[in-house]
This record gives sequence, C-alpha cells and structure tokens, in this order.
Amino acid sequence: MNQSKPFIITISRQIGSGGAYVGNLLAKKLNIYYADREILSKAAQELSVLETDIEHQEEKIQSFWESYFQIGMYGTDMYLNPTLIKPTTYELFITESKIIRHIASKQSAVIIGRCGFNILQKHSPRVSVFLHADVAFRSKRIQELHKVSEKEALAMIAKVDKERTQFIEEYWIIRSKPCHSFR
Repeated sequence: MNQSKPFIITISRQIGSGGAYVGNLLAKKLNIYYADREILSKAAQELSVLETDIEHQEEKIQSFWESYFQIGMYGTDMYLNPTLIKPTTYELFITESKIIRHIASKQSAVIIGRCGFNILQKHSPRVSVFLHADVAFRSKRIQELHKVSEKEALAMIAKVDKERTQFIEEYWIIRSKPCHSFR
C-alpha cells in the first residue's frame, strides 16, 4: 500500500473470536505491519521491566487495593530494589499508547487491541473493526488453543470480557477523554 499517510486498521476483539488470527492474515494480505505482542515488548523495554512482569496487566484495570499498595510502596523511606517496583496499569497504558501512535505515524499497520481504536481516533486514513463471536465458538477455539477444559474456557471468556470492558470504560467511556489525549 503506497499512500502519503500510513493506513491503519485497528482491531478490537473478544477473546477467542480470532482477532489476532484475522489481523495477522489481513496484514499479510495487505503487506503491512502487524502490531500486537510487539507493542508489549517495546513497552517492557521502555519501562525497563520484563514482558512477563507486565503482560498480565494489559487491557486491565488495577484494583483499588493493588493501586493503594503500589503507591504506598513509592512513599516509603526504605530502599526498594527497582526490579520489585512494577509500572501501574495506567503507566503501561500511556507507554503502549505512545508506541501505537509512533507506529501509526511511521507505517501502515494492523494494530490489535489496547484501545487502539480510540488512541488513533483522529488518525486518517483508519478503519476500526470489532470482532466478536458467539460463546460456543469462542469456547471451542480457546479450548483448542490453550488446551483447557470447556469449564476453564468459559471462565476465561467471562474474566477477560469483564477486564476488557472495564479497561475500555476506564480509558474511554467514563473519563470522557479520548485515549489519544493522554500524554
């Protein structure tokens, strides 16, 4: 795709609906960059932490108590090993937003999740899609991909759907501030 300004496709998705799969195929078909786990990798580098330390925080909101104890740790006078201090979910979100905007400014891409539809809402040209599927399809797919039982797959669907909904509400709906305005 040759255009003066990079063309962006953002894909929001339900777990098990095939968003990463479809996004990867689309990026290959259009011969453009595919951004998913690379966003996490770059964020981990910028935040000076391991990917494994922050991957569980993606597209989630920290509970009040997690935030409280994390802030409390910063306020202590005792020495804390820097590797014990993890970024907050908000810090991760801000870092990933910056990375997403950078990708969109440099090259055409398919960007998976992370509130990309809102971070790039003023980017043009852009297409945003939401991939969803019925629970039976999602459950079967999760069982096959993650080698889990039906009960575990259904629990994973309920948990991740709730977390992603809270994430979107926190960084888009409730604050009534578009994600792209956070700096």
